[in-house]
Amino acid sequence: MNYYFELRKDKIDKNGFVPIRLIVSDKTIRIRKSIGAKTRVNEWDNNNYYIKNVKGQEFYTKIESYNKSIGSIKEKVDKIFKFFEYNEIPFSKNTFLEKFEKSEVKVTIDFFDAFEEYIEISKLTKTNSTITKIKSVRNFVTAFKEESSFNLRLDNIDFRFEESFMDYCFNTRKTLNNYYAKIIKTLKAFLNWCYERGYHNSLEFKKIKCKEDDIEVIYLNMEELTKLYKHKFKNASMDRARDMFCFLAFTGQRHIDIYGLQNANIEDEYLNFTVQKTKTVDHHVYLIKQAKELVDKYRDTVYFPIPRITSQKLNEKIQQCCEEIGLTQEMILTRYIGAREISQSFRKCDLITSHAGRKTFITNSLVLGIPERVVRSISNHKDEKSFRKYVNISEIHKQKELERWSSVFKNATKSSKRKSTT
Repeated sequence: MNYYFELRKDKIDKNGFVPIRLIVSDKTIRIRKSIGAKTRVNEWDNNNYYIKNVKGQEFYTKIESYNKSIGSIKEKVDKIFKFFEYNEIPFSKNTFLEKFEKSEVKVTIDFFDAFEEYIEISKLTKTNSTITKIKSVRNFVTAFKEESSFNLRLDNIDFRFEESFMDYCFNTRKTLNNYYAKIIKTLKAFLNWCYERGYHNSLEFKKIKCKEDDIEVIYLNMEELTKLYKHKFKNASMDRARDMFCFLAFTGQRHIDIYGLQNANIEDEYLNFTVQKTKTVDHHVYLIKQAKELVDKYRDTVYFPIPRITSQKLNEKIQQCCEEIGLTQEMILTRYIGAREISQSFRKCDLITSHAGRKTFITNSLVLGIPERVVRSISNHKDEKSFRKYVNISEIHKQKELERWSSVFKNATKSSKRKSTT
């Protein structure tokens, strides 16, 4: 790696000043960067990269400012070179320019400085909800660093970190396995981003495991959904919450997409919108009879096409709705913290959230025998694994078809008795 300053003699101004340009090179890479400083050719010290001028001369103040700028640039470039050398990172034009544009250059790469940069870059391509999840992971890891004595660096996320982090998650924070898996997944995505940018050269982080446990799918069966849909609520806010939840259950979409529906998203018998999570453009969803009834209910009102209720508020109201219609049966949920099993009892109404609407659509559609490919195209699932749990539930329901064996033997027994009597 090398650098020097070059005079642009082809761009001399009326006062005899020419622009100064920074040249950085490394093997086949060559970077040219204008620095906003000028000098007369005969006043330029090409050995020390300094403009020679004495106090009192014309343009002295401006030249003094130029020299300070050149000195700062030399110091910054030296630090950037040390950054590549210290971290054993191959020289990169993009990385050099990114560092050069920063007001301050650090020779070492701080873990959390890199995390902040990752968050800012992610804002360009990821949804707000995803950014919120990434920030939550950053905060969680920050708390781990403050609580533990682990010296957190980009290049030491290995089995030692994993052991220390699991101890913190499972013993200190009582973190459920599935949330732990989400943290690790986000953390590995961040570390992979850093690796690709040359911020570290260790791949040990890829060995960290994050297996998710199978958990119960909370949904309303057809009888429960019908009871909810037809119930007459005296409270207007509960009525609107029920309608939004049922619309989710009749279309299979995510809350964030239904919350953002505008009038233009209704096309005859279809919803047409861009799915925020998967960025699927022109996603069409057929409106079944009940969904169209809800749209018609709010036509020519401020709530059209469907009431817009935040996820938090909807969760609160729909649980009240489910309690009113009597969905208070006990449900046992089993979760794991590390290897420790945790079982708790809940009323079903207290477990129903906005996301249960989508789960209700998928599960009941599969139980009704609608082909998997059709249901998946409507729900816009990209992950085969996450969709498979709904298929498994529908298969359990289909096992009731085995009752046909009983009817066959029952009929055969009746036929045998008739023959014996004759």
